Amino acid sequence: MGVIQDFFHLFFPRLCEACSSALYQGEELVCLRCIGKLPVTGYGNHPDNKVARLFWGRVQLEKAAAVYFFNKGARIQHLLHGLKYRNRPDIGVLLGRWMFADLHAAGWMDDIDLLVPVPLHPKKHKKRGYNQAAMIARGIAAGSSIPLEEALLVRSTYSPSQTGGSRIRRWENVKQAFEVREGADYRNRHILLVDDVITTGATLEACASVLIERLGCRVSIITVACAFQ
Repeated sequence: MGVIQDFFHLFFPRLCEACSSALYQGEELVCLRCIGKLPVTGYGNHPDNKVARLFWGRVQLEKAAAVYFFNKGARIQHLLHGLKYRNRPDIGVLLGRWMFADLHAAGWMDDIDLLVPVPLHPKKHKKRGYNQAAMIARGIAAGSSIPLEEALLVRSTYSPSQTGGSRIRRWENVKQAFEVREGADYRNRHILLVDDVITTGATLEACASVLIERLGCRVSIITVACAFQ
């Protein structure tokens, strides 16, 4: 079987999703060289990090972090672009597994009761075919024993892309965009909100606020990357 696979890959090589170089046997989606060069933040070891500070005075969180720095044109952007725009949900699952490994080593995940991805509006979900945040959350769940609730939050209003908008404009777009599913009861539970990239934090703030207000729960936030350093 190995000979047949090697012959097939000679003509149809599997390529790294981050740098497009050929993958060696045993490498999954991303080559080991790119994995070693991903810009890790180390925020799991530092509660007073820049992502956590972004929410000070805005919403009461238990903790917040991003695992990687988002650099335009760099490996992490290629991976996230593939996840969101090239129909590669498997990249999200892999990123989630890496995130859990990083955060678990720091003890960051120890008291989390439930994983909740930031939802997409049904129109955008239908167009993309999946929710990228849910794929990331599935990867985290696969590496842990933490349950995942993909339908707890619902995006009830459609808003345009947030890319390039100011913090105020982003907040105006999303401040009343989310609802909690009827009948959900997670009072005093610790929910981890999961998303791909944090820029101004407006979307995550809106999600966290509605969870805290409607469910009386504790909320933390984790993203694959943060768009600031």
